[in-house]
Amino acid sequence: MIEPRIKEALKGRVMAGEIVPEIDGKSVNVFGWVHEVRDLGKLVFVVVRDVSGMCQVVFRMDELDESVRDVVRKLSSESVIFVKGTVVKQPKSRLGVELVAESVEILGKSVPRLEYDPTGKVQASMDVRLKHRILDLRRPEVKNVFIIGNHVLKALRDFFYQRGFVEVRTPKIIASATEGGAELFEIKYFDKQAFLAQSPQLYKEQLTTVFEKVFEIGPFFRAEESHTRRHISEFTSVDIEQAFSDMDDVMEVLEEAVAHVHRVLLDKCGKQLKELGVNLRVPKTPFPRITYDQALEILRQEGENIKWGEDFSTPHLRKLGKKFTSYYYITHFPTEIKPFYIQEKAENPALSESFDLMFQWLELASGGTRVSDHDVLIRKLVQKGLDPKMFEDHVKVFRYGMPVHAGWGLGFERFLMVLTRRTNIRETVLFPRDRFRLTP
Repeated sequence: MIEPRIKEALKGRVMAGEIVPEIDGKSVNVFGWVHEVRDLGKLVFVVVRDVSGMCQVVFRMDELDESVRDVVRKLSSESVIFVKGTVVKQPKSRLGVELVAESVEILGKSVPRLEYDPTGKVQASMDVRLKHRILDLRRPEVKNVFIIGNHVLKALRDFFYQRGFVEVRTPKIIASATEGGAELFEIKYFDKQAFLAQSPQLYKEQLTTVFEKVFEIGPFFRAEESHTRRHISEFTSVDIEQAFSDMDDVMEVLEEAVAHVHRVLLDKCGKQLKELGVNLRVPKTPFPRITYDQALEILRQEGENIKWGEDFSTPHLRKLGKKFTSYYYITHFPTEIKPFYIQEKAENPALSESFDLMFQWLELASGGTRVSDHDVLIRKLVQKGLDPKMFEDHVKVFRYGMPVHAGWGLGFERFLMVLTRRTNIRETVLFPRDRFRLTP
């Protein structure tokens, strides 16, 4: 329970980021965490941090009661404190302003010696950072990534709502593989075998027969053996599916969504982007498009001996990324390397109506026109070595009137990597899960 006097003080709370020269002379209440302490004897400087940013508090020890001086001497990094003081313009200060303290209270004491330095002054490996993740998240640089991510999620939802999409929530516990792949987490479901969903693919296709345009932003799971800077086992996928549409229609939705997010971040997150050193620009639409065959020709000119029908490896994509330095599409992949639900091109069944959205060498999204004919779906399942009976709940929907439809799935964390210029996907996940990490 919060004491009544603290509750009263909280009503007049001023956030650390709001301590600016323009409010010189104002008496304020600040609540936050001790980020750093510099004891110069007669002057003690304490940097206080909250979700809005930081402010510098100065304790003029000779002017304070002994009881207040005792509290100041006990301050430890990351303790939660309540400071009351007066804002003073101070041009010599890094922030141009200070809070001259009158009193301070410790509301939540931290241990004297932390296992990890949240100021970032001591360099730490990714493994150490993730081991002490909650302290790592308190670093302003790290926190800013997730503040930006919050605005990205809102911007995407707003964009979809404006376009008439209905938000859906599909099951994460499923009876069979969405795409027939092996990257599945098996779980015990009462007396049955079940799996964690890899994507909402089959459900979102079915839901186009009800809502026509649907989207989902949710967690999905892949038993990913690859231990790279861009793979994790639990991730957030941004998915859409749209009836009466083909790949060109949903590519337009995707690139406009990406551009919309950029505009929102420039409007709402200028401070965070600047602190991260990110110079974000709104990409021009439509994005450049190259076909699989054109990408193949570019790679061959670069000396790559790659056969038609092979998927592109990371080294291949890195070479393409040197040619295309922003967002672009690779389209019309060979049918053989795409899932069963991707439609073949009518004039050339060896090619599919598919696309990947790339940023330089990094794949962000994948999509295409879906199979909408029942008999074609059965044929493609068999061609992929899959048993149509295992997909009966999905297949039967195609006997109830299935329109031509298309969609895509965007990896949220990879998109956030691009927007914040992070190089490891674990930097865009609050508590990452990969092959070697299950805690914290």
